[in-house]
Amino acid sequence: MTHGLKIAFAATALALNFAVPVAAGPYEEGDAAYKRGDYATAMRVLRPLAERGNAEAEYLVGSMYEDGPGVGRDEAEALKFYRLAAEHDHAHAMFRLSSMYSNGYGVKEDVTEGWKWLQLSAEHGYPDAQLYVGWAYKLGGFVSRNYSEAVKWFRLAAEQGDNVAQDELGLMYKYGTGVPQDYVLAHMWFNLSAAQNLAFAISNRKDVEKLMTPEQIAEAQKLAREWKPITQLPK
Repeated sequence: MTHGLKIAFAATALALNFAVPVAAGPYEEGDAAYKRGDYATAMRVLRPLAERGNAEAEYLVGSMYEDGPGVGRDEAEALKFYRLAAEHDHAHAMFRLSSMYSNGYGVKEDVTEGWKWLQLSAEHGYPDAQLYVGWAYKLGGFVSRNYSEAVKWFRLAAEQGDNVAQDELGLMYKYGTGVPQDYVLAHMWFNLSAAQNLAFAISNRKDVEKLMTPEQIAEAQKLAREWKPITQLPK
């Protein structure tokens, strides 16, 4: 075999070695067990990872302890692992932690601490948290009513495709609450929400159409067709 052929065979062998699929790691194994409902296996595999600081594992372990499927409900352990994940910037864990503090699950009720974690979750791009922050500013009570802030947070969630936030943003545009009144944009957001089968949005779209010209409706429909969701990066 010539020197050139040896090099060619060696290169081919090296390429084939790199092409061999890598076996799934422990997290993937635990996540797969969780998704198929084998919670005992999921807990056995994921808890050691969570204890070593894997944020996704921390979140799933917290979720299993909160909900209790196959492992037994333990709100104190759920709180512990949610906090660990939240401290590793896991936005969904922040949201669940907020709920536990706000409702007194596994810890003394503390709405101030709950609000802190809700805001952090929203700031990290979690759409459910953004929706809830929007509602807080729209309705007032725990925080001062601020329609501009409500619009800001509804928009962030709506831009990620949250159908409830899209409906809420449509209402803000319909009534000119926190934004200039704009039936075209109201219809666009109602339409996007209605496309996800939200009954309120379907009804709201019909109502706003009664206030619009055919040209305005056509413009709103065009905007809805051209709309694309935005994935927000954590802060």
